[in-house]
Amino acid sequence: MPEPLKNLISATTARDTADALSRTWPDFDRDAFLELVLPTLNELELMQRSQSISAAMQSCLPDDFEAAADLMEKCLPSSGGSLSGWALLAFNQYIAARGLGHLERSLDLLKALTPHFTAEFGIRPFIHAEQERALEIISGWTRDPNHHVRRLASEGTRPRLPWAMRLPELVRNPTPILPILEAMLDDPEDYVRRSVANSLNDIAKDHPDAVADFVERHRQDASPERMWLLKHASRTLIKKGHGKALANFGYEAVADIVATLTVATETIVFPGELAFAVSLTNSGDKRRTVMMDYVLHHQKKGGSLTPKVFKGKSLSIASGETVVIEKRHGFRPITTRIYYPGRHRLEILANGGIVAGADFELIIGDE
Repeated sequence: MPEPLKNLISATTARDTADALSRTWPDFDRDAFLELVLPTLNELELMQRSQSISAAMQSCLPDDFEAAADLMEKCLPSSGGSLSGWALLAFNQYIAARGLGHLERSLDLLKALTPHFTAEFGIRPFIHAEQERALEIISGWTRDPNHHVRRLASEGTRPRLPWAMRLPELVRNPTPILPILEAMLDDPEDYVRRSVANSLNDIAKDHPDAVADFVERHRQDASPERMWLLKHASRTLIKKGHGKALANFGYEAVADIVATLTVATETIVFPGELAFAVSLTNSGDKRRTVMMDYVLHHQKKGGSLTPKVFKGKSLSIASGETVVIEKRHGFRPITTRIYYPGRHRLEILANGGIVAGADFELIIGDE
């Protein structure tokens, strides 16, 4: 049985933190710190454990944030200390709780921390509170020699970073972070480029046209590494069949592809599967590159339909050629969807455009 995730932070983590702070500051009350943390630690989950350590730090470190920041920085390996890894999640939380109003020192400390454990969680309250000043400082990190710092510039500013607080102003208007991402499109580290792509993919969920335009501007004469980044950034748009996003990678709108859809059965008994075949004929006078996807419009409880795009395959079809694709889509119990009986719809996409469709009925239970 795998080790529970919460054990990434344990009593040993708390003691290591206490020891590091004691070496840094002889007046640190190690016993009081551990008395605040250890009695209830085993009852808590991962983030709660870290928050408990952070709360104990807030009780036991100096009230003066600047003084406390100096002590924490001395705990880091880059400053001669020994604390790294998951123990530093509590440092993130401490800085976020006590550092507001001390923007420059807080960001400087998070920058020093991130080579030893990501600071993407700690940085976000400062962007939320003082976005313009914070982004001005963070922009300078795009040229830092340490790739962890450069990655923090992109990962920490992601509008919808998983597991972290959302940045609503950047969700609404991501324009201020585009120069940060642009500056690292050709970063030498894949670790950084992947983060840039993920940030752009976040933005695409709220501003699809803006990201498609961004990709179009930066794909000309792009290196293979940059092209990978731009395509990875466009993955949500491509999956949804966004026309310009598809065109950016050679899948232009098709007018000369003739599609015929054949559904094996118009009624499916749950659990079961939808079997269908798609015939695509190129009626034009030149070879066409086609991304064939399909959309299932699922019945909702109230009777309306909600679409979900499923990836098909990329095809190269010569003039006059016909290609037949056969697919089977299962309808089985899953945790992420509740199926309702009634009319559903299947549609075929070619480079983001609907080229064929058919209705079918899903029967559940004793119907």
